[in-house]
Amino acid sequence: MTQGDEEPIPLADRLSSGAFRLLVGLFLLMPYRRRVPAMGWTFAHVVAPLAGWRRRIRDNLALACPDLAPAQVRRLTRAVPDNAGRALIEIYSGTEFTARVGAEDRLSGPGLPALEQAAAAGRPVILACAHFGNYDAMRAALAARGWKVGALYRPMNNRAFNRHYVPAIEAIAQPLFPRGRAGLAGMLRFLKGGGMLCLGFDQYDRHGATLRFFSLPSQTVLTPAELALRYHALLVPVAGIRQPDGLSFRVEVGEPVAPSNPETMMQALNDDLEGLVRAHMDQWFWVHRRWKDLSGRPDADDPPDLGAQGPSAAPPETVSLAPREGL
Repeated sequence: MTQGDEEPIPLADRLSSGAFRLLVGLFLLMPYRRRVPAMGWTFAHVVAPLAGWRRRIRDNLALACPDLAPAQVRRLTRAVPDNAGRALIEIYSGTEFTARVGAEDRLSGPGLPALEQAAAAGRPVILACAHFGNYDAMRAALAARGWKVGALYRPMNNRAFNRHYVPAIEAIAQPLFPRGRAGLAGMLRFLKGGGMLCLGFDQYDRHGATLRFFSLPSQTVLTPAELALRYHALLVPVAGIRQPDGLSFRVEVGEPVAPSNPETMMQALNDDLEGLVRAHMDQWFWVHRRWKDLSGRPDADDPPDLGAQGPSAAPPETVSLAPREGL
């Protein structure tokens, strides 16, 4: 079916997209320094309770961190959605967001020299990223250096939402590749040409390998390591860590992952992410059903993650860089 022959967008999708745009538009009227924490508060105190996020966060914490104090668990049921709301409105803040990140140029970490060398040599790079802090801060920081930073994304089921969401994430860094045959082909050409490609690895993948994350068996996608081996690409973990002021970021480039086999390489990334999450518990998106295949978990019979249902659900899940197609 050609674009001109597409079916009309359902009324419910148009209404939900319109309501979302109205909400974002109201927040965009605020000054940036008030807008970001205000959206965080809205997600923590309105969206999270209505969407069932607090229960999901408690369930995941009970699995991964059973010794966590009840007061800390309660804090995280609010702090995690707060970070997600901040990340969402930052994406829609356009140049106000990217200019702040670029001006700070707070790239650091043990893997930064290797990343700079790869960029200078035109060597392909796989940037292993997670739903942590604001991963678009990482994209903005690298793009501000003049580096081409590509990413794979999943178009939303709600096509009305895509009409404003895709331009918002394209404004941060390009190119973007929609998940699907054409997008994957373009992504591979970009990588082989010496591009930097963001790929996520922190969501459950039913086709993945059973590795460990927080000492629990975790189905983990192998694609980042497989592509790094196939195209002799540098593989580094990268994260945009939100700073105590709630507005600025430090972009941490972790130790490059040594080539070996995909399982060993992805376990190294899981271990690196676990250390980062333990240091900043409120910045990882604990709403993910990361361990949903574990028998006996409280939400084993819950419906799929809200983000999989499209933009009528919670916005933080609308950016998923983790590929599930075999490459």
